[in-house]
Amino acid sequence: MTPEILESCYRAGAFPMADRYGGIQFYRSDPRAVLELDSLHVSKSLTRIVRKGVYEVRVDRDFERVIRACSRRPETWISEEIIRGFVALHEEGKAHSVEAYRDDELVGGLYGVTLGGAFMGESMFSWMRDASKICLVSLVERLEERGYVLLDCQIQNDHLASLGAVEIPEHEYLKRLKEALKLSRSFI
Repeated sequence: MTPEILESCYRAGAFPMADRYGGIQFYRSDPRAVLELDSLHVSKSLTRIVRKGVYEVRVDRDFERVIRACSRRPETWISEEIIRGFVALHEEGKAHSVEAYRDDELVGGLYGVTLGGAFMGESMFSWMRDASKICLVSLVERLEERGYVLLDCQIQNDHLASLGAVEIPEHEYLKRLKEALKLSRSFI
């Protein structure tokens, strides 16, 4: 799982997932879940938490710890090989994490891949209420400020839908990805 393999996978509209034995497969999803940057649903209670500054949000402070935290669940698609590959991609500046801290302790985060004007979200975790949601709010603000045009969520679930993610046909996703890859954007 090299950075080159990961990058070519994402450029082709695919994403990796490990099975329970550690074997890695590449998937594409039809329909594809995306979050339109201007359509993030932020509840009133989440808006209050953002305003109060309950969590300190940082970027790329501890990428590996974020991906490892995301992998700690009963069923995970994040194997050791995937972790090593993403850490190497992060070292090349193409994978990033957004992290929530409370009293200088990591309590939530998310990570994904950036190529051109696209951010392909991979996973998120939360050890305190709304910590990962705060990271998503911060991510969307960062992407908007820097001119990104695509936030890929891969596969729709109830949590993503509650935040405003929608499904689009794969052919539309691939068209939007192709346009996003033509852009030059900086996440940092």
